[in-house]
Amino acid sequence: MDVTFSQIISPQGAFLVGLICAIFLYIRMLRRMSAKSRIKLATPTEEISSARMSETELDRYSRHIMLREIGGQGQSKLRNAKVLVIGAGGLGSPVLSYLSAAGVGTIGVIDDDLVSLSNLQRQVLFDEDHLDYPKVFAVKDKIKKLNPFIEILPFNRRLTEAEAEVLFIEFDLIIDGCDNFLTRQIANLACVKLKKPLISGAISQWEGQVSLFNETKKSACYSCIFPVQPADGLAPNCAEGGVMGALPGIIGSVMASEAIKNITGVGENLNDKLLIFDALNSEFNKINVSKNPNCEICKVHHET
Repeated sequence: MDVTFSQIISPQGAFLVGLICAIFLYIRMLRRMSAKSRIKLATPTEEISSARMSETELDRYSRHIMLREIGGQGQSKLRNAKVLVIGAGGLGSPVLSYLSAAGVGTIGVIDDDLVSLSNLQRQVLFDEDHLDYPKVFAVKDKIKKLNPFIEILPFNRRLTEAEAEVLFIEFDLIIDGCDNFLTRQIANLACVKLKKPLISGAISQWEGQVSLFNETKKSACYSCIFPVQPADGLAPNCAEGGVMGALPGIIGSVMASEAIKNITGVGENLNDKLLIFDALNSEFNKINVSKNPNCEICKVHHET
């Protein structure tokens, strides 16, 4: 014998189901209204023009806009910022991911390497489909899927001293996530000459470090702290000494955080400080550093 739904449920049951559905829809509507009101409350005096930022973008960045320290004005600063990332490897992967997700409007990335199988242990932007493909183009493909509202500028080459100044002048902030001392020196020299802030990170085995250089003309530059190349074996790169897979994610995320604060002008940054993380012992340490009065780079280029 066929039985219909109306025969199973009583009139009282039908009323109860309808009431529950009505309550559910009412709660959902309240939550949506609350989310919109929080965005408005977080930015009472700031202009968030729909002509400048679409509804989709406002929704995408709503968790930033709700933050009192960032708000609509800070998000607009991120949207207008131009950041260059040196290196698309272990540190570059989280830096590029989080800055892109945060809505940094223009991101350049320079690297001459190809994706290899050993990269996939820690360079989370890539997968096996990217093997033997230039990293910077793989980055562009992946990031455009993450956030189509930003522009990615790939530079498929190694940074040289001859090119550094010409390239850096187009960007507001330089982020160094490379794995060799010579490139760090080139980046630092160009940043000092152009008075560009430089966020530098490094990793080896179980340890990593981050600092912000050249924030002001009184700040230390990279060469103030690391004037000469470390002796062989003292600071091996990932290929030489290995690296714990999650370490680049931790250090790269700190670098991205410093970049967001630098662009929006909020919080206390790592200018004249060196943040060191020991993953093996789960320890963060922050030490003060200062400008070296005998630094040849600063003496020649950083005095006005």
